[in-house]
Amino acid sequence: MSKRAISRDDIMSLDAYEKVRDQRRAAVTALKRNRRISVGPDVTFYFENFDTIWHQIHEMLRIEKGGEAQVEDELSAYAPLIPDGTNLVATMMIEIEEPARRARVLAGLGGIEETLSLSFDGATVAAVPEGDVERTTEEGKTSSVHFVKFPFTPEQARAFRRPGTRAVLAVAHPNYDHMAALPEPVREALAADLDDQ
Repeated sequence: MSKRAISRDDIMSLDAYEKVRDQRRAAVTALKRNRRISVGPDVTFYFENFDTIWHQIHEMLRIEKGGEAQVEDELSAYAPLIPDGTNLVATMMIEIEEPARRARVLAGLGGIEETLSLSFDGATVAAVPEGDVERTTEEGKTSSVHFVKFPFTPEQARAFRRPGTRAVLAVAHPNYDHMAALPEPVREALAADLDDQ
């Protein structure tokens, strides 16, 4: 089971991180294979956990070299994205290479973060957007990156954790209406983020 919270004690010095970086990157790359799911042609969900966030924080510290003040900033930004045992947490990205098409699509997807859900075993869990910043402008243009949580009741967590449970991730925006079933290895990996309540 992955840890449910991150603190200053979990952060390595840059020198120590450099020594283990290659093996940690390889481990996180392997871990992410079963924590990623595409919904339709342009949207991908990357489900976070302690290990993905630990890696992200260390990479940011390595790139920016901002010292102790940056450590606190990164912890404040990323700590809320670790599932706490009662939820799943995802970074949702609208990934479009071509700039003109990307601008056109994002302009028509305002409020997309309010249309996300995960359905399984007769239950539907609606996503709750992180409230850090507003992701849709007054003109209705959305951001290409969203952070969302899927809060589970104990009964829903038990159902989702059951091997073989069919789960469907959906985006139900009028301009982007797609869904994808979670392959069993993905459901199994995400089930580990939920405590047996």
